[in-house]
Amino acid sequence: MNSDVPKAAGPARSVILLWLWGGPSHLDTFDPKPEAPLEIRGPFATLATRTPGVQVSELFPGLAARSDRFSIVRSHHNHTAIHRVAGSIALSGDKGASGDSDYGPTVGSIVQRHRGGDGALPRFVSITPGPLKTALGSVQGAGGGRWGRAYDPVAVRCSDTGQVDIPSLRLLEGLQLERLSDRRLLLGVLDRSTALAADVRSAAWSDSFTRAYRLLTSAEGRRVFDLSRETPQTRGRYGASVFGQGCLMARRLVEAKVPFVQVNWSQYVENIYGTRTDFGWDTHWLNFEHMADRHGPILDRAVSALLDDLADRGLLEDTLVVAIGEFGRTPKISANGGRDHWPAVYSSLWAGGGVIPGQVIGASDNRAYAAVTEPITPDMVVTTILQQAGVDTENRAQLRVFEEGRVIDGLVS
Repeated sequence: MNSDVPKAAGPARSVILLWLWGGPSHLDTFDPKPEAPLEIRGPFATLATRTPGVQVSELFPGLAARSDRFSIVRSHHNHTAIHRVAGSIALSGDKGASGDSDYGPTVGSIVQRHRGGDGALPRFVSITPGPLKTALGSVQGAGGGRWGRAYDPVAVRCSDTGQVDIPSLRLLEGLQLERLSDRRLLLGVLDRSTALAADVRSAAWSDSFTRAYRLLTSAEGRRVFDLSRETPQTRGRYGASVFGQGCLMARRLVEAKVPFVQVNWSQYVENIYGTRTDFGWDTHWLNFEHMADRHGPILDRAVSALLDDLADRGLLEDTLVVAIGEFGRTPKISANGGRDHWPAVYSSLWAGGGVIPGQVIGASDNRAYAAVTEPITPDMVVTTILQQAGVDTENRAQLRVFEEGRVIDGLVS
């Protein structure tokens, strides 16, 4: 275990952020409106959960049966309907200082800096198919922001079959994950990299490489990133999907005491775009087809397995799990048979790490157009995660982040 990472002062030793990139429909997930007209409620029925009076979409039977392990927030509000800007705001908790640029550090970067430590395992890992993007450009606020690249996460790619890839190691010719135990090979590769490391343009990459190299050349790092150590039954419970196997990897990382793990649903927001099918949550088209056949079943299976696995291993109590996107989707179904961007109100799921389970926090109106309770903004989400991870008011003042931040009322103990 990674003894170099100090224990959190808050209830959450680790955080798993399940980033549902693209903006899931709140009506088709955790805030259904069965009494609304068909053009709003959509084709899906609702399911009663174990929490009296609380329903979710019929696409989530696994989560409905586990509602005693999580709470739902139904009154989120973001400040824009532009994906890359809303995503940056949601992850960093604030707007950029200069339009869509100069963002503060993301919540994971803040936890990383607060925890310190220089053990083999990094303090912030992003399990992702690639850097977060939209068809119109890359997300600017997805890492250390104005703190610098040193506070970016170590990016890890995990395939639907559980194959692991570390992009920051790929620039070194001849270096393959399965050969990292060969120290003579490693030394030779590093000697050949001297010129590259001296290049000022590679400074940020060099820091990322150093962290990834230290991680993977340790016995602990190689063990944590080897999903073949899991039984076929366990891997099967998470599902043969990129997101499902990423959630399993997240469980292995928090078991090794990594403080912050972000699992990105997709690289791109769009479910389909030209010939690219990244299957993000941006479902302007084929919303209901993809929700029924792909998004709903994958999310239900993976998150249900993650909650069970954490609970069975005694990890859920001190691991905060948050599933959220950058905004919701329009209540009224479009002429394209999909739902468009809707930042006015959306939902999320919270479990473990001091969350009071079996609750619904906040509410939207009877057609899911707006919050009828106090809107919960991204700064409140980030402040709540930080507080539970031990970055309290005094710590935030020292770091000069969210000094006046408010925790979501009633959600956590």
